[in-house]
Amino acid sequence: MNLEFFIAKRLISAKQHKSSISAPIIKIAIAAISIGVIMMLVSFATGLGLQKKIREKMSAFTGHITISNYDNNNSKISLTPVSKDQDFYPEFTSVEGVEHVQATAYKGGVIRTATDFEGIILKGVGADFKWSNFEDFLVAGELPDYSDGVSEEVLISQYIANRLGFKVGDKVVTYFLREDSMKSPWVRGFTVKGIYNSGFQEFDELYMLGDIRHIQRMNRWNEDEIGNFEVFLADFDDLDEKGQEIYENTGSFLDTRTIKQKYYSIFEWLSLFDFNIALIIGIMILVAGINMITALLVLILERTQMIGILKALGSNDWSVRKIFLYNAGYLILLGLFWGNLIGLGMLYAQKYFKLIPLNPETYYVTEAPVYIGWEYILGVNIGTLILCMLMLLLPSYIITRISPVKAMKFD
Repeated sequence: MNLEFFIAKRLISAKQHKSSISAPIIKIAIAAISIGVIMMLVSFATGLGLQKKIREKMSAFTGHITISNYDNNNSKISLTPVSKDQDFYPEFTSVEGVEHVQATAYKGGVIRTATDFEGIILKGVGADFKWSNFEDFLVAGELPDYSDGVSEEVLISQYIANRLGFKVGDKVVTYFLREDSMKSPWVRGFTVKGIYNSGFQEFDELYMLGDIRHIQRMNRWNEDEIGNFEVFLADFDDLDEKGQEIYENTGSFLDTRTIKQKYYSIFEWLSLFDFNIALIIGIMILVAGINMITALLVLILERTQMIGILKALGSNDWSVRKIFLYNAGYLILLGLFWGNLIGLGMLYAQKYFKLIPLNPETYYVTEAPVYIGWEYILGVNIGTLILCMLMLLLPSYIITRISPVKAMKFD
C-alpha cells in the first residue's frame, strides 16, 4: 500500500467523524452520484425496454421485412397474388442473417353477431407461421394448428372478444366481400381456438388469424399463390442493411418494405427515446460531477494545514493531489454502489411485478417494460467513474497553489 493511498484512507476515516465540517457535503455528493446512477439506469432500461417491446409486438404481426407484389405494397389487403415458387422461400440462403420466412395473405371482412358487428382483417397463415411470437400474447385457449387439412379455427384478440362477447369455443360468423360487389358476400363460420392480447391496440382491434387456405379459395388463387412473404431477421439492428440486401435478391416484379418504412411515424417516435436517454445521462453526470467538485474543494479547504505539512515534508504536488483523488474515487464508488443497489432493485421489481401500468392507447404497452442489459449497466458505472474523475483533475490543481508556510498557519 503506497503512502498516498494510506493517507487517503486515514482522510476518509477522519472526514466520517461527526465533527467533520465536510461530512454533510460528502453525503450530498454521494447522494448525487446515487440518484444520477438510478436515473441513468432507469432511463436506459425503460427507453430500450419500450423500443424492444414495441418492435417485438409489431414484428409479430408483420415480420421485419415484407415482400409483396407492387399492387399490394400500400394496402393491408392482399390484392394480387405472389407465387410461393421463389428462390428465397422457404429458406433465404442468399442473404445472411435471415432467421425465418413465412407466407401470409390478408382479406377484409365483417364479424356479425345477433346484436352487433365489427370490421376485421383476416390474416391468413399456414404451417410455416412463426407462432412463438404469439405465445406471450395468448390469454385464453390455445394457438391454432394449420399443418393438416383446412382448419376452421381462428385466433381473435381480446379486444374483439370483449366487444362482441366471444369466448373460446364460440362460433364466429364472418362476411367477406367478393371482387364482384354485385354478388353476395362470402360467409365463413370459424371457431375461436384462442384469444390473444398484444397490448398494441392498433393491431388488436383489427387482426384475426386464420387458415390461409380460406383466403386462397375466396380469391380463387392456386395453392401456390399467397399475398406476401414476411421475413424475420436474427438481429433487428441490421434491418436497414438487410432490407436493401433482400430487395436486391428478389425478383424485379416484387417489392420489399421494412417495418420502419411501413410504420414510419411510430419508429420516429421511438427514436426520440435515444435523445431523451442521452440528455438525461448528460445532465446526471454533470450534476454528479459538480457535486463531487464541491466536495473535493471543501475537503481541500478543510485539510489545508495537512497539505502544507505534507509539502513541507517533501511531498510533491502530484502526490498530494493523488491523496484527494483517491478519496474522491472512494466516494464515487460508494455512490455507484448505492445507486446500482437501489436502481437495479427498482428495475427488477418492475420487471417481475409490473408495478407501473401504462395506457396502451398512448404507449402501445400495458405496463412500463424494462430491459436489463449488462452492457449499459457497465457503461453507466465505468463512464460515471471516469468522467467524474476527469472532472476532478482540474479543481485538484488548486493544491499546487497552496504554499506550505501559509498552509500551516491556516486556521
